[in-house]
Amino acid sequence: MSQLIHANAEQFNTAVQNGETVLADFSATWCGPCKMLEPIITSFAERNPNITVMKIDVDENNDLAASFQIMSVPTILVFKNGQLVNRQTGVVPIEALENLVL
Repeated sequence: MSQLIHANAEQFNTAVQNGETVLADFSATWCGPCKMLEPIITSFAERNPNITVMKIDVDENNDLAASFQIMSVPTILVFKNGQLVNRQTGVVPIEALENLVL
């Protein structure tokens, strides 16, 4: 069973460079919508053990957030084979997350 990983830039970069399918939730502890999205992201991780699901705090990893031009949180990025393939901003239902990784 997959779980939500609270990741730093190094962990994120390693997963992406290894070609894993990565769903990265860029968020902040002070962000209300981010708190609303967390149980959805957690449930998604549990339902999709073949996907690496990461939560990345933009305040602790501001260089990484800036490199992907994260302007608002939550922002979800999906990577496959080392490439950014999808991007979504805001709170979305679990079905929308599943569609992002198809």
